[in-house]
Amino acid sequence: MRPEEIREKANSVFQEVFKDPNLQIQDAMSAKDVEKWDSLNHLVMISSIEEAFGIKIKLKELIAMKNVGDLLKTIATKVS
Repeated sequence: MRPEEIREKANSVFQEVFKDPNLQIQDAMSAKDVEKWDSLNHLVMISSIEEAFGIKIKLKELIAMKNVGDLLKTIATKVS
């Protein structure tokens, strides 16, 4: 899967989870940048990403992620 395909698919998940059709993810984006990104929606978002891409993200990987860019890199390593 190409990086732009991963970004597009992940963006769709973010729009659905955070109920914002205009949301556009950026690599530096984190929870503080999205109004509805709280702890519950974080879990929903990760679960939705795992389901959309058919992957599992380990707890240590989650802890290491600082922003959306890190999430996209993790997805890329698992779908390639």
